[in-house]
Amino acid sequence: MKKLSFAVILILLIGNLFAGGIVTNTNQSAIYTRMQVRDATLGIDAVYFNPAGLSLLPNNGLFFSLNNQTLGQTRTITSNYTYLNESEYLGSVSAPVFPGIYAAYKMEKLTLSAGFNPIGGGGGGIYKSGLPSFEYAISELVPSLASQGATAYRMDVNFEGSSIFFGYQANVSYKINDMISVAIGGRYVTAKEAYNGYLRDIEVNMGGNWMRADAILSGIAAQADDGGDGLQPIIEGGGGTLTLAQAEGAGIISAVQRATIEGSLQAFGVPEENIAAMNIQQAQGAFYLAGDTYNAKASLLGDQTADMEKTATGITPIISINIHPSDMLNIALKYEHQTKLEFTNNTTEDFVTGIDPATGAPITMFPDGQKARYDIPSQIVAGATVKPIEKLMLTTGFHYYLDKNADWNGREEQLDGNSWEFALGAEYSLSDALQVSAGWLTTNNGVTEDYQTDLSFSLPSNSVGGGLGYQLNSMIQLNLAGSYTMYKTGEKNFSRVLGGNTIPITETYTKPIWIVAIGVNVNIGGK
Repeated sequence: MKKLSFAVILILLIGNLFAGGIVTNTNQSAIYTRMQVRDATLGIDAVYFNPAGLSLLPNNGLFFSLNNQTLGQTRTITSNYTYLNESEYLGSVSAPVFPGIYAAYKMEKLTLSAGFNPIGGGGGGIYKSGLPSFEYAISELVPSLASQGATAYRMDVNFEGSSIFFGYQANVSYKINDMISVAIGGRYVTAKEAYNGYLRDIEVNMGGNWMRADAILSGIAAQADDGGDGLQPIIEGGGGTLTLAQAEGAGIISAVQRATIEGSLQAFGVPEENIAAMNIQQAQGAFYLAGDTYNAKASLLGDQTADMEKTATGITPIISINIHPSDMLNIALKYEHQTKLEFTNNTTEDFVTGIDPATGAPITMFPDGQKARYDIPSQIVAGATVKPIEKLMLTTGFHYYLDKNADWNGREEQLDGNSWEFALGAEYSLSDALQVSAGWLTTNNGVTEDYQTDLSFSLPSNSVGGGLGYQLNSMIQLNLAGSYTMYKTGEKNFSRVLGGNTIPITETYTKPIWIVAIGVNVNIGGK
């Protein structure tokens, strides 16, 4: 009966699926996929990777590039919490469309360019077997109600989401001299996330019969209220200030009644020493409090739906410099400023996740109108290409993300350092028309164990890619590529308290990714 479906890549919760930092996508062209590094490129994809390098395009005129990448990922999350129905949760993630579109117009020393790409997010996924975080509290219904015959639980959950940050970039590049070129530009980012789904039919098997969990807890709440109502005649008769022992001694209640009241209070979590000290009126308050508590828990286990979207916009200033000492060597530097993104919720329906103990008001997952920051951090990029011989090009790049300076609504405090990437690539020309290439990228993040959750985990990785470029004619180049990313297994240790006992839990996370890409580059300017 239980099914949990996610169509989700949650930048705010899950982080980034592609090459890049915790938030930023950097796999922005098909040539990147086959080389894993383009930071010092002098090609048309320099619109994103190296804007200053556009001043060294081979001729004046118009250049443009169309790219798409298709992604697939398997996420495996395990939990050793003893009360869960299963220990392994599998998710499949896909992004069939991940475009990169670039155009540049070169006029001698001046080049104007524009680009469009998903700077963060993109894709969708399905977790057919659910996630541990959705089940921990529900799984605890079974041990909590074991004395009443509970043996198993089940539920029907559906939660769908999407997250995409589109970047619209424009640059102006200028060639100062044959060696040095500079560029200034900016990116307008539009971010949108949408969530909808339901939580329903949470049931517990009670002595062989499946029963709704909210009905069970509402029944327990009614029993607690009945216990409080049963003491009202004593209070009205003037015995409200007597303890249970005093009431028995005065003949107001029998020994059996006293034992029943004390046993009921203990069943509702009142410590035995507290029961001995409380009077009848306090005992009634304890019953009513238990009733309120169980009614509140019942409300959290009823059928619920959610329908929400959140949006934000921001600007990313970008500066870069390209140094070209010779045809053999090219060096590029780029700095992307932090992009401030403040998201605002527009919620039609929402999941209730708790009750405020002070006011009794519901606590929801996506409060309407709530604002939260989740910036794209600034990054420093350095790259170089070397051509030791005419047919061979070697390239390298380093990316450093200033994550700790970003505002992630407090989550940046769970970092112990900034994330970075280092890459090496090579391209060899088999002929004037055909090039083959390969590359390697390693990523290290600065997250602590506290940062990790089953919905949002960031792991160190190694990626390999390869492919080919083919010059169809003097104007058109075709690029085909593929890559595979291997992540180190992540782990988080934490605990839950149940019945006064602290139970340790270990979760593990893995998520390999494959990408296939195709791109077409066009030079209309001519030779």
